[in-house]
Amino acid sequence: MTSAAVSPATAQHGSHPRKIWMDGHLVDPADAKISVYDHGLLYGDGCFEGLRGYGGRIFKLDSHLRRLEASAGHIRLKIPYSRAELADATKATMEACGMANCYIRMVVTRGVGTLGLHPFKCPRPGVIIVVDTIQLYPHELYKAGMKVIVAKRPRIPVTCLDPSIKSLNYLNNILAKIEAIDADVLEAIMLNTDGDVSECTGDNIFAVKDGRIHTPPTSAGILHGITRQFVIDELAPALGLPVDERRMQLDDLYSADEVFLTGTAAEIIGVSAIGDQTIGIGRMGPITARPSPRVRRRIDLLERNG
Repeated sequence: MTSAAVSPATAQHGSHPRKIWMDGHLVDPADAKISVYDHGLLYGDGCFEGLRGYGGRIFKLDSHLRRLEASAGHIRLKIPYSRAELADATKATMEACGMANCYIRMVVTRGVGTLGLHPFKCPRPGVIIVVDTIQLYPHELYKAGMKVIVAKRPRIPVTCLDPSIKSLNYLNNILAKIEAIDADVLEAIMLNTDGDVSECTGDNIFAVKDGRIHTPPTSAGILHGITRQFVIDELAPALGLPVDERRMQLDDLYSADEVFLTGTAAEIIGVSAIGDQTIGIGRMGPITARPSPRVRRRIDLLERNG
């Protein structure tokens, strides 16, 4: 007889049973249920954020909450809680789960409505906060770098769906992710319909060439990544490295000295190869490796001061 796998929803963290925050209440995972009439389920109508907790503190919390609020505003969805209330709810959920180092998923759905598309027949949005762990990529790849591919499927054009909206409909990303899975790699680079480099299925992308860092602009069809902005505004200046936000072609990646990806879940990870093309020295390069101690110090400061 095979042993049953433990569901993340029912697992405990140490002596603490998991709790889910739903619409103002902490509930057991078994009681964390949404209606089959919720438009978040029926149509992917809603938005979300992924955050990181380090030592009980949440990295760039206000930036994430502002982006969530902006995403909701773009789809005319009024979040029924203030940023301060959501911050308090997130911290309370972390404490209830006994998890100081964690991944946090905050979800806002359109709410319960009819089977039709009409979003304004949903009287109240639903809000869910899940605190768990996440490990997108094996630990060893953070030193060795990882291989990625270029997806055949392009990014949805900006004029069709603004990529700054972190919506619950991730099918464009998921279908590109399936291409990566079929190729036995963990991530895929997506191009926009102009053939420019956009982003990966879950990460922003950077290239290093001759001591300069290059990254696609937001107009290329990318999410306004919080970790991406942290690299641009804080890490790169601290390292004395200029950053160029510009249109990029695949050749810019193939000829780069280093390529790395950033994201809340991924943090910062180097790329060793794109398809059959080795990047740089074929493992994490020296510039990609340099932010690691500074990121650690930034996190340590966060843990001490909040």
